[in-house]
Amino acid sequence: MDSSQVELITRAVLKALESGASSKRGMTVPVGVSARHIHLTQEHVEVLFGPGYHLTKKKDLMGGQFAANEQCTIVGLKLRAIENVRILGPVRKASQVEISATDARTLGVSAPLRESGDIAGSAPIALVGPKGVLYLNEGCIVAARHIHMTPAEAENAGLKDGDYVSVKMGNERGAVLDHVKIRVDPSFTLEMHIDTDEANACQVKQGDHAEIIRA
Repeated sequence: MDSSQVELITRAVLKALESGASSKRGMTVPVGVSARHIHLTQEHVEVLFGPGYHLTKKKDLMGGQFAANEQCTIVGLKLRAIENVRILGPVRKASQVEISATDARTLGVSAPLRESGDIAGSAPIALVGPKGVLYLNEGCIVAARHIHMTPAEAENAGLKDGDYVSVKMGNERGAVLDHVKIRVDPSFTLEMHIDTDEANACQVKQGDHAEIIRA
């Protein structure tokens, strides 16, 4: 066998290996880093900003949500505070504060890891606005990481709403994050949501990409 034949065979083998590796790669999703934020009922908006007040839109988000211009201060049980926390709209049926585990230690609150909206028995928190103060007996959580996708995207990936996957993200300080919940809705835009602690640990930022490696 001459050198030209060896070279052809080598190229064919390498191409086959690359093709096999490519077919085993998982779905790639953009990363969205969720900073601390607040969801409020209309009643609580008016407590903090005054009677008849309505949230004003700063930026549209997925699923009909928006980042509001309004912000307020959150205060923990040890009277430690974090200022200028963004409120997201539209208003909800229950008020909720989503923070990172680092924020929880700063505030001195025992915020549980929960899905957004699951606030029963969660940590108490106080909010201070320009027109009033609000105390929530429960409602402060650390939001669990998750991936938003449309039904078509979920079907193409062989996934469904409520599934859990593992995701590889980052480079030099990259990591595999397990127990990432799939959330499916026609209004969603494909994006993985992690908090600032997770983003800093993996050295990723808004707009970077992660890969679903196994379900």
